[in-house]
Amino acid sequence: MAAETPSPTVVPEARPLLVVDGLCVSVRQPDRTRRPVVQDVSFAVAPGRVTSLVGESGSGKTMIGRAALQLLPQVAGVDAGKILLAGENLLDASPAAMRRVRGRAIGMVFQEPMVSLNPALTVGVQMTEALKLHFGLDEARARERCLAMLERVRIADPRACLRAYPHQFSGGMRQRIMLASVLVMGPKLLIADEPTTALDAIIQKEVMDIMISLTRELGTSVLLVSHDLGMVCNYADEVVLLRQGRIMEAGPTRRVLLEPRHPYARDLLDSMPIRGLCAVDRPADGPLVEVSALQVEFAQRAKMPWRRAPVFKAVDGVDLVVRCGETVALVGESGSGKTTLGRALVRLNRGSGGSIRFDGRDVAALRGRELIDYRLQTQMVFQDPFSSLDPRMRLTDIVAQGLRHMAGMRHPERLVRARAMLAEVGLPDDFGDRFPHELSGGQRQRVCIARAIVARPRFLVADEPVAALDVTTQKQVLLLLAGLQAKFGFSCLFISHDLSVVEQVADRVVVMYRGLILEEGPRTAIYDDPRHPYTLRLLQATPRLARAEAGGYRLRTQIGSSSPAPEGWAYFNHGSVMAAPLSQGRPVMVEVESDHRVACVRV
Repeated sequence: MAAETPSPTVVPEARPLLVVDGLCVSVRQPDRTRRPVVQDVSFAVAPGRVTSLVGESGSGKTMIGRAALQLLPQVAGVDAGKILLAGENLLDASPAAMRRVRGRAIGMVFQEPMVSLNPALTVGVQMTEALKLHFGLDEARARERCLAMLERVRIADPRACLRAYPHQFSGGMRQRIMLASVLVMGPKLLIADEPTTALDAIIQKEVMDIMISLTRELGTSVLLVSHDLGMVCNYADEVVLLRQGRIMEAGPTRRVLLEPRHPYARDLLDSMPIRGLCAVDRPADGPLVEVSALQVEFAQRAKMPWRRAPVFKAVDGVDLVVRCGETVALVGESGSGKTTLGRALVRLNRGSGGSIRFDGRDVAALRGRELIDYRLQTQMVFQDPFSSLDPRMRLTDIVAQGLRHMAGMRHPERLVRARAMLAEVGLPDDFGDRFPHELSGGQRQRVCIARAIVARPRFLVADEPVAALDVTTQKQVLLLLAGLQAKFGFSCLFISHDLSVVEQVADRVVVMYRGLILEEGPRTAIYDDPRHPYTLRLLQATPRLARAEAGGYRLRTQIGSSSPAPEGWAYFNHGSVMAAPLSQGRPVMVEVESDHRVACVRV
């Protein structure tokens, strides 16, 4: 392990707006001792600049941001140091003074906007409330300001937005509303705590572009908390790299992330996605899963009870093949139908049309013992490990559940195999008696993988298995999955919106949008020669850090334009799906190269 160095200090040339000086924060443990989570941290944020706090989960990033607003959890407290805003120590401010600071001087955008927005109140009520309180505006003037700010964050219909409730919007729209709610107050400093972690690549880029352009226009400083090194390299002016509450390296973004000096900084960057890092060499084999013209529909509520309920097609005529031992990545933005398709393949969703064949058998026709055997052979790893694990059960019992329907296996045998599987995924022997809440996010995901693999399935659906994990933990989980796949030989449908993760694991890539497949092909073809404009747009929205040939690192982004469609064809316009579904007619998958197909229409 690298020796720890004294904490450096970032002090930009301009007179700083925010100064954090020798900050120490600790958390009370169950045995009443205190564990330090932030240790002697010092840095500064200059007016109009973007400073980013970067580090793995548990590095103290969020604690620093919350300490500035006196919003630490009850078990946490500041032991030493100062946080100065324009020369005033926020840690000494009274509750009344802090109420004036919050919102008006410092605004904060949280990771999950649905938690921050009140589901029982309209957006208009929530946005105007703070303006009335801090500035004494009447309803009309407050609404006027809110409408102007909603337009600036590119909300299409601001008036309708003010009348709506938070649950009526997508995640990206809610984050825009949250950003507008904060910036309408005109704060000097914006603290953005993982503002785009739960969003797909395109929406993430849109939200970040809006946030950075608006804050630069308004002269607002930004303290950006993130574990996404590619995104930080794209937007931040200065970086403070944290590990276990200490600063490891700090300075201008380009120097810290592209030419790191501290061993930990280099180790962290070495955890960044590398093409094919987790791919396993395997011979081409016959198909295991064959999907033909699959449709999955959901009935929506009818506006009038006597009218027929409209139908939403989440998956619309999809054809897909997964070969034995192969990893197929299913990518696309939120709402594209990826998870619905994955759930349909393990019969958690029923198809309304088309067919799914597993090893030559029609899945819809399986009954009784055949269906039980099919469920043992097809397993799923879910996105949120905490929600998918029973909080009342110990880990050994959770994993043993996957063997409950194995013929002839008694309970003691199931427990022995469950413990062996926990060891297989890299968890210590004593973890079997623990409960899910005692584990970190990465450890919980290992338990989910153990539960899915314990029955030795032939097909695994991994739905965003590393979306909520930091880059180091992501790499560990991906390498674990690759190792298990090499050992047990299962096929995998890997669902993700993060193309930098997909680049590490996929043999083939399938691009989905609004229930349709727009492009599919080998990993190298999709990344090096994307044909459909939507695929190119996805890649352009994913900045990636990569090793430079001359040493150090470089920011790699997709440039250029897609190749023209084959003669007599035009690429299916994915935008038409939003306005007039299939106005161009049904797309046809046209082969442009060997095993590389693109959705096209006749011209």
